Amino acid sequence: MKEFSTRAISGALYISLLILSIYWQYVLVVLFLVFGLICMAEFKKLIQLESKAPYVVFVVMYLGFSTWCLTNPIDTGFNEAIKILQVVTVFVQLFLIKDLFSEKTIPLFSTKRYILTTFYLTTSFIFLILIANFNNTFTPMLLLGSFILVWVNDTGAYLVGKNFGKQKLFPSVSPKKTVEGFLGGLFFACIVSYFIANFTETLDFTHWLALSIVVTVFGTLGDLIESKFKRQAGVKDSGVIMPGHGGLLDRLDSIIFAAPFIYLFLRLFPYVS
Repeated sequence: MKEFSTRAISGALYISLLILSIYWQYVLVVLFLVFGLICMAEFKKLIQLESKAPYVVFVVMYLGFSTWCLTNPIDTGFNEAIKILQVVTVFVQLFLIKDLFSEKTIPLFSTKRYILTTFYLTTSFIFLILIANFNNTFTPMLLLGSFILVWVNDTGAYLVGKNFGKQKLFPSVSPKKTVEGFLGGLFFACIVSYFIANFTETLDFTHWLALSIVVTVFGTLGDLIESKFKRQAGVKDSGVIMPGHGGLLDRLDSIIFAAPFIYLFLRLFPYVS
């Protein structure tokens, strides 16, 4: 009971901090800067990287793109830079998905460690800011809706998996995750997308429904990929900053991995709708 209370309190504080910050652009930028540095510290431990360089790269890239986004979003150079960043980030993440389906450990040679800290972690926080400022307009409800889909998917997957789960999803990486849990999380995320569409008045229901599938699929992959990193490192959690939950990376792994794909969907849907 005590563990449940601790978990509930720390989770509520995290969600409250995010919701209270999400309506102010510069506060949100600062919050994700702090979140990003904490996640970077936790991730560096997982991949056994002692260099301080990833912190510098994170601060320079994150603040550079965030400032560019907030001050001159219609600049042609900005749009071209984002497209290049998107291609490289998605390419790196597709390789991580490939590694997930391999029974071998994820190879972590020196160069790959720096590639991961840059294009797995740093750029994902940049895309979180871009989602909140999509189409040159500050639209925080787009980002909040994406977070809600992640939270609902996680909760639905846990409840369905715990009560009805039988078929293991990725037993070699995360023994507790089940196919039934994944489908349950997807089902609840799809249901909630209807209410998000009506409450946020950002995208229509069709697009939020499609986005719920994107978030569920790539969010689950992000969770599994981080679990594989933890298994390789021989640890249960990425950190201890959130009592009852583990590290901040444990809470953000899904949205971090899904963020570039969410932004890609937002960029593409006017052409496929």
